[in-house]
Amino acid sequence: MKVQQKNTKAGDYPSLWWDEERKIIKVIDQRRLPFLFEIFEARTLNEVAFAIKEMVVRGAPLIGITAAFGMVLAAQQSANTSREVFVKKLKEAKNILLKTRPTAVDLFNNLEIMQKTIDVNRTNRENIQQLKLQAKKLLEATLSECKKIGEVGAELFTLKTKSVLTYCNAGALATVDYGTALAPIREAHKRGKRFTVFVPETRPRLQGGRLTAWELANEGIDHLIITDNAIGHYLKKGVIDLVIVGADRITVNGDVANKIGTYTISVLCKEHHVPFFVAAPLSTFDLQTKKGEEIIIEERSEEEVRTVLCVESSKDQKPKRRLIHNPNSPNKNPAFDVTPAENITGIITAKGILRQPLKKKIAKLFNPQ
Repeated sequence: MKVQQKNTKAGDYPSLWWDEERKIIKVIDQRRLPFLFEIFEARTLNEVAFAIKEMVVRGAPLIGITAAFGMVLAAQQSANTSREVFVKKLKEAKNILLKTRPTAVDLFNNLEIMQKTIDVNRTNRENIQQLKLQAKKLLEATLSECKKIGEVGAELFTLKTKSVLTYCNAGALATVDYGTALAPIREAHKRGKRFTVFVPETRPRLQGGRLTAWELANEGIDHLIITDNAIGHYLKKGVIDLVIVGADRITVNGDVANKIGTYTISVLCKEHHVPFFVAAPLSTFDLQTKKGEEIIIEERSEEEVRTVLCVESSKDQKPKRRLIHNPNSPNKNPAFDVTPAENITGIITAKGILRQPLKKKIAKLFNPQ
């Protein structure tokens, strides 16, 4: 992704990369964007678990890739143990990472792949090498899929598409690069299509206003930040032609878990006949969960609702979380909701757009015969 930040060397950055010389992972720290651009270095398993849990990294695909490299770091930490202890430590590492975020399925899928990579007949050094290779394969696969999602989804943009709404952040920051929901937007813009992206703030952490808007501004894509409760207003007026969102988990029947508020948008789109698409890599499909009601919805800290990250002015380089609500009032903070399959026009994947009936199309996607 393009980064043009003050006090930062302009250029293209992935959201995560492996530093081979130091044998650590580096990620863009998303907690303080767009006010500060900082790199977070994870050297140990616990630092990776912290990065996922505290949302240094976020977005289902990126969480999955970060966890995969977390297993590599855990393996490096156990390099000088016996084979038996090594295998035991890696199982413990997997369990630690599994507990960081409960909803995004890429985390579970990638950790299962990493676990299966370990061979008790190999030396520890050989296992570490294989784990590293597997993590890099997962990273490259995510990059390739997201690029293809962009190419597939860009076909939805016609001459009549003057505006598109996305939600939360499903861009390069949520993957490794390109994004899921933002990938078609990037590709359509690259092909010369001109449109405006409506970007709801996405309370409570404001991933739309902080992160998606930051990505679009860096890419030079026309956009408008709106409040979450203005979405219905613009859909009703017929201002928005297309909606594309990301996903944290897609079940067998096509139900989609995504950032809290996505369900509301899907209902409004259905009411006002606006196409509602979900963009996701194959790693976001959960073939073990039949329907959305079975998904565990993460409940996050009340502090995220009663405070907001902000600065005093554009010159302020010290963002802080400040109170915005009555501090003595309790609140609820579900991080995700579930959009039923019947509200979804289609799911954009690297292998094409799945349209209704989604359950049959998902089954065929994973079992083409």
